[in-house]
Amino acid sequence: MKFISWNVNGIRACIGKGFNEFFKNENADILCVQETKMQEGQADLDKEGYFRFMSSAVKKGYSGTLVYSKVEPLNVIYGINEKYNDEGRVITLEFEKFYFVCAYVPNAQDGLKRIDYRMEFEDDMREFLTKLKSKKSVIYTGDLNVAHNEIDLKNPKANVGNPGFSNEERGKFNELLNAGFIDTFRFLNPEKVLYSWWSYRFSARAKNIGWRIDYFIVSDDIKDKVINSTILTDVLGSDHAPVMLEIDI
Repeated sequence: MKFISWNVNGIRACIGKGFNEFFKNENADILCVQETKMQEGQADLDKEGYFRFMSSAVKKGYSGTLVYSKVEPLNVIYGINEKYNDEGRVITLEFEKFYFVCAYVPNAQDGLKRIDYRMEFEDDMREFLTKLKSKKSVIYTGDLNVAHNEIDLKNPKANVGNPGFSNEERGKFNELLNAGFIDTFRFLNPEKVLYSWWSYRFSARAKNIGWRIDYFIVSDDIKDKVINSTILTDVLGSDHAPVMLEIDI
């Protein structure tokens, strides 16, 4: 199966930058989106041959997630135990053999002023994923807003302590992996340098001054079923590149 995740930084804007063509050409089994920045009804998002599930933030033009699936799920869960629905951050689809979890993890913000909220989210998410894992395999994806190790961003020393590369956020990522989950890209590519996000400032993308903050994480029981995990760095339309997972599940 082929899965794609993309932070589109506003899906209405991304539609004008080739999103629909990308969607059609990739023909993924599941494609999910973060940072939709819209409410239901503000754009035609239906796709022929796909079931669609959307969670919008209460605040207009902010956050939001969206999942398309060729197969109708057995169940759909919004949020984590009903938390975080006010910001539309999490959608979980249950299938016969696995759970698929799409998340837009909160940014800790400048000065780490939202770090407490971020830490609470991380703990809730890890507990949620661990409970799912006790029932069946888990695929967790999205903009996780953290560069795990120095290899995952261009200028690590200059960014120590900054949002996305703080000890707190990196520590929570370690806790997730230690709970029985695998970073599929790094599992297949221990030394490879690819980024998934670039600032719009200072021509960062053209200079490839980026961060790897978008992931496909899987429960360790299916790590050997992973065929490919990569970042589609040539795809434009957002400050993020889509990430892709191919897995025999």
